[in-house]
Order: sequence, then structure tokens, then C-alpha cells
Amino acid sequence: MTLLHTYTAMPVASDRIAKMEFLELTGIDEKELMELIHMEWISPIVTAQDEWLFLVRDVPRVRKYVRICDDFELSPIAGTIIVDLLHRIATLERRIQELDALAAL
Repeated sequence: MTLLHTYTAMPVASDRIAKMEFLELTGIDEKELMELIHMEWISPIVTAQDEWLFLVRDVPRVRKYVRICDDFELSPIAGTIIVDLLHRIATLERRIQELDALAAL
């Protein structure tokens, strides 16, 4: 006799996606992806089945990288530096807004 386990809960949402989906969502090819991994700008995890999983939050980051590199004809390293600096600026602007809100109290 085979016992089946029935689960009524939904599967746990993941913050990771497979390599093919990542490539499709970002619009980069495998060669570009390997370059970003080699630069350690993106760090996938590798499953026991040798599948690469990428963070969903890296998708908009890579899209921004692609746009900047394409629009300004930049090298990959220059593109990653600019995206990182833009992220830093946005973080600092949010922090300033938070501090301004606290000062207004």
C-alpha cells in the first residue's frame, strides 16, 4: 500500500529563479551572464542537481545594466560600477528623506 501525503498549504514562494528564466527576463545571453558571474557581480547558487538559481531582485539590476551599457556603449565593468553607484545614490536619498521626516517631528 502506498501512502500519499496531501498538503493543503501553498508552496513556499522563492526569491530564486532558474538560469533560463533569468536569461529570458533580463535579455542577456549566456556569455554576458558568465562575465557578470566571473566579475562576482551576480552570485548564483548551485543546487544538488547542478542547476543555477539566481536572485529575483537581480533581474531589474541586470536590466538597468543592459540599458546603461547599450545606451552609452560601456564596457561590462563600467556598467556594473555605474549601476552600483546609482543604487548607492538611491539608498542615500531614501535615508535623507527618512532623516528629514524625523527632523520634522
